[in-house]
Amino acid sequence: MRGFDAFATDRTRPVDPDHHKVFRSPPATPRRVSPSEDYDIVAIGASTGGIHAISQMFRAIPAGFRLPIVITQHLPASFMPYFAAQIALLAGRPCEVATDRLRIRPGRIIVAPGDAHLKCVKLRDGGAAFRLTHEPAGSGCMPSVDPMLASIADVYGARALAIVLSGMGRDGAEGAQQVHDAGGCVVAQDRDSSVVWGMPGAVASSGVADAVLPPAAIGTLIASRRRP
Repeated sequence: MRGFDAFATDRTRPVDPDHHKVFRSPPATPRRVSPSEDYDIVAIGASTGGIHAISQMFRAIPAGFRLPIVITQHLPASFMPYFAAQIALLAGRPCEVATDRLRIRPGRIIVAPGDAHLKCVKLRDGGAAFRLTHEPAGSGCMPSVDPMLASIADVYGARALAIVLSGMGRDGAEGAQQVHDAGGCVVAQDRDSSVVWGMPGAVASSGVADAVLPPAAIGTLIASRRRP
């Protein structure tokens, strides 16, 4: 999996020099949901260094884990099928590159294509699916983590777990804020294990992260289906 990092591309501007500083999250605001409640979906955003972090994370998640997992990783579209195949091998369950109107199902992993954002929508039967969109994102990224997290917050509310892993820039910070505001759980990768602590650092410094952890600990948290 380390070989994947050569393909990871950041389509964001470099974060300002202050990203090298250690940020400490302000005290968490009161949550609307008990820490013992489960969540129904895991949404992961990553860029440079994120592929290695994802591989470490999945090693801590058992193959029998049934919640849907969705990933927006900054990569070229041509590389996405290969990325999905390697994630499926690591995770021990199906992983597919999202297509328009793809239904979200238990036990499956969905990755964003390299040329479209993922937008989660409710279905009339009570389920959910992803639409592919192409509007410019505030982060300048395609695909962007922000619209994925924002739409998952709209559909899943307090039942969402958002993970922001290593990457340059601030993509994911706005979406993580919306997950937090909806009562969901937000976790950022820690500085020491990140190749670039731009994206997770932006989430941590905003005060919305419920936990700041290394990838293996994030995987353990996901597997527990518990809040930190």
